[in-house]
Amino acid sequence: MKRKQYVRIKKASGSRYWYTDKIGEVFEVAREDNADYAVYNGSIDGCLVAKEDAELIVTEKRPANRNDRILITNADTVHGLYKNGDELVVDGQYKFGNGVFAYKEYDVHRLDCHYVTYKEYEVIMENVDKRYDTAVETTRDAIEELRLAAYAKGYEDARRELMAQAPVEKTAQERRDEIVEQAKAGIENLKRRSPNGKLCYIRGNLLCNVEFVINKKKRTIVALLKSISFGDICGKGIAKAAPDDCFNEHIGKAIALHRALGLEVPDEYLNAPQPTEVRVGDVVAYRGVYKTIDYATVVADGEPTGDGRAALTSIAVKRAKIIDDSRTEMDELLT
Repeated sequence: MKRKQYVRIKKASGSRYWYTDKIGEVFEVAREDNADYAVYNGSIDGCLVAKEDAELIVTEKRPANRNDRILITNADTVHGLYKNGDELVVDGQYKFGNGVFAYKEYDVHRLDCHYVTYKEYEVIMENVDKRYDTAVETTRDAIEELRLAAYAKGYEDARRELMAQAPVEKTAQERRDEIVEQAKAGIENLKRRSPNGKLCYIRGNLLCNVEFVINKKKRTIVALLKSISFGDICGKGIAKAAPDDCFNEHIGKAIALHRALGLEVPDEYLNAPQPTEVRVGDVVAYRGVYKTIDYATVVADGEPTGDGRAALTSIAVKRAKIIDDSRTEMDELLT
């Protein structure tokens, strides 16, 4: 695989250096010596950049995998969603060709995903020197913090306090809530802007809309991609909840849509934790008076019950199992 070197300008240690107004920009390296990088600057070959002023980026040209970091080196300027020098993280591969869906590194919830073609990017290789320097700097900061805390409060007290500051893990319900919100946003974020400026889905070379067929009895969701120009079905994806899993329409739609588009389904959708807190709008299963399995939609205390409705704090709900936490009817009432 062909490897290249680039540098990102981090600072200009001299006020007359040619790159004083190019902080943050990326240039391809032509050659280097002990003190400087010689880079391509437009048609000029050999502009010098002091090594202390730049960050080295090593890339290789190959199809990117999920979670790879990529460098935009040949941006398609038609859309202008990203530019040369941007670094993105790959969310998944496009099934046809070597294009990928990627997001900005700071976008931890992946709410603004971009489709990047193979010709536009190169895969960033791990910078071992940078990783080492970061680890050393982090360790140095931690040691200094511990020294200051020990000086101010006494070593033993400071040690106990620092050891106690462990991150609080999220509950299964909190994690599921996050995944549901991610799935809702992801359905919209998979759309791309067409040449006429409208947002739609893209399957191969076709612009598509999606139709979801939901069968809650069979616990399945089918995503049908239909060509905007011809009306034909050009993609199909199916999601089915396992027998012991809680059905969620939003997660199911996201899974089915990824499959219809030929994309890798994010692991968090396939392995979402089960809900642990019953909420208004959930559908629950419970054992009835005659030991039959009955089903009910949970309503707030004080609202009418019966006919498939049960109060949130009722005994039936407290002993019930959540089988559907989509709460789509509640969403419709609130919109």
